[in-house]
Amino acid sequence: MTEVSQEPAPKTRGNFDHILYVLRANPVTLIAFGMFALLIFSAVFGPSLVPYDPLATNAANALQPPSTTHWFGTDNVGRDVFSRVIVATRLDLSISVAAVALSFVVGSILGCIAGYWGGWPDIILNRFLDTIMAFPLFVLAMGIVAALGNTIENIIYATAIINMPFYARLVRAEVNIRRDAGFARAAKLAGNSDIRVLAMHIFPNALPPMMVQVSLNLGWAILNAAGLSFIGLGVSPPTAEWGIMVAEGANFIVSGEWWLAVFPGLWLMIAVFTFNLLGDGLRDIVDPRKRT
Repeated sequence: MTEVSQEPAPKTRGNFDHILYVLRANPVTLIAFGMFALLIFSAVFGPSLVPYDPLATNAANALQPPSTTHWFGTDNVGRDVFSRVIVATRLDLSISVAAVALSFVVGSILGCIAGYWGGWPDIILNRFLDTIMAFPLFVLAMGIVAALGNTIENIIYATAIINMPFYARLVRAEVNIRRDAGFARAAKLAGNSDIRVLAMHIFPNALPPMMVQVSLNLGWAILNAAGLSFIGLGVSPPTAEWGIMVAEGANFIVSGEWWLAVFPGLWLMIAVFTFNLLGDGLRDIVDPRKRT
């Protein structure tokens, strides 16, 4: 009797080994995560490590150019620009992460309901999303903040609302494609409820493209918060925030004090660039097909 040889099943990597594999396979992703780690370090430990109080004024040191004493110079009231840029990292990242997390959760739930069950929930969701996206998104955020009040919480809500349609429509499309797939039918026949099939089998397969959207939205959320602050509808002075600092520094560029706007703007650009680079790496980390 001839023996049938059986090949061993592909080995599945653990979470930590999988992350290391993704980082080694893509040097750009490794650089992006390194930059992201620097931003997180600045947000967590920056306020306790900066050399000066970001709110302390000193008229005698006003408008000093970059030097060994003040690395990014000082502003028009003598505050250290470097300290303010680093301290602002915590606020801007907090706004961005909170807004994206809120829009991700709400958009995913609505998209799953519409994509899996269809019918009137799908029709209502699509009309609701069409209404939101009919407005220029930044103008809509301006209107929400102006109506609700100029607070950090309202900035988060406004940013979450304008980002939610991206997640809802993406999840709806991914779930709608996979709800009749073989693995979903098999899970249903095995006795799993619709909620379990949706949460444990279909939704994880929709995460890879969503991770790209998450990384992009983190950058957009920072730009949105900075833009609102730049026009006076965001965080109020004298709070250290990149958009406020760029707006204040813009008034002094003509007179030659370029550092007031350049360094906050550069830090803002680095943050957005980092999140744009993170997309592919996050997609590969959460993709179940990449684990074998």
